[in-house]
Amino acid sequence: MIQVNLAVLLAERGLTVAEFSEMVDLTPANVSVLKNGRAKAIRFSTLERICKVLGCSVGDVLEYVDQDD
Repeated sequence: MIQVNLAVLLAERGLTVAEFSEMVDLTPANVSVLKNGRAKAIRFSTLERICKVLGCSVGDVLEYVDQDD
């Protein structure tokens, strides 16, 4: 399973969904879908903007979690 750590990253940086959505040029609804782990896909360009704004790497945003553990 791919886990999205966006909620943690936003909390660590003190950013709201509204603030972050403006910074990465996404709608607040789309940021919420990502943040809550309901997204089925993400464009590389969107992932690049997220990483640039948050000053992190892709591995900080997305993480593989083995469900068999």
